[in-house]
Amino acid sequence: MTPPPLQHDTALSPAAAAFDRLFEVVRILRAPGGCPWDREQTPLSLRKTLVEETFETVDAITENDAAHAKEEIGDVLLNATMLFFMYEEHGDFSTADAINELTDKLIRRHPHVFQESPGNVAAAGTPTTGKAVLQQWEAIKETVEHRVGKETILDEVPRGFPPLLRAYKLQKKAANRGFDWQELSAVREKVREELAEVDEALCAVAQHRAHNDAADERQHIPQTAVQSTDPFTVTAPPVLNAAQLHLEEEIGDVLFALVNYARHAGVDPEIALHRANEKFYRRFSYVEQQLNAHGIPLDSAHLNDADAFWDKAKALGL
Repeated sequence: MTPPPLQHDTALSPAAAAFDRLFEVVRILRAPGGCPWDREQTPLSLRKTLVEETFETVDAITENDAAHAKEEIGDVLLNATMLFFMYEEHGDFSTADAINELTDKLIRRHPHVFQESPGNVAAAGTPTTGKAVLQQWEAIKETVEHRVGKETILDEVPRGFPPLLRAYKLQKKAANRGFDWQELSAVREKVREELAEVDEALCAVAQHRAHNDAADERQHIPQTAVQSTDPFTVTAPPVLNAAQLHLEEEIGDVLFALVNYARHAGVDPEIALHRANEKFYRRFSYVEQQLNAHGIPLDSAHLNDADAFWDKAKALGL
């Protein structure tokens, strides 16, 4: 069956109208007089929420909960829209440019669907399986888009993998070519070395925060008037951003070294972390239930009570 030609309707579809409304709300939130939190955010500061919302979406899909998935996918779309708007504000590119580029790429890489696709020059017949479509996709990337091919064996590890899994796979690829630690004790020492560098980076961040606080005091700025100096927000000084980025890098090195340590110990870090997450979930849930049953608030003032129930959860094998 021949697919229908691509339509360019002038009237907005319900989906397009809904996105237009969302974009207008984001514009108002970022405008003067809008939401203080939204106005403070930058692409760097939104990275964390984008990752969190993406994983929450994955969980909702895995649970086969359509209502939950609808909410979480919407949150991902909000983050994407905020990022589009930020780059457009800065003059880097417009939202329309980004969406049109994506649409053009989809048409180009699906010549078996769109007759007007420039990818037709690389098409070798009509693919009838998903595997054949992916092979054609790669051919279009190389011959039509002139994408650079693999320059290293590490390119065989997809960049879209979750970071923990990708670290494990990258290390295995290198190890298969002999680039690896020879002793577990050496890997352990590397973890210690990276932790020491994290401590140094933490000190640098603390010093910059203290300097900012002292500057506010010298200018006699009331505490209630001091804006947020969280890293990567619009009010954060460049030196604090630089120090926080360095801390981020050093903590990343620790995580990478720990993945290496797990691999050398014969442990899959993805599975190990999954088990740790589930264990924490079981034990904390027990603590929460016991505190509620005894009428004890769950707060820092009652940490001793929470610790006692945590120890009981461990004793019960939770």
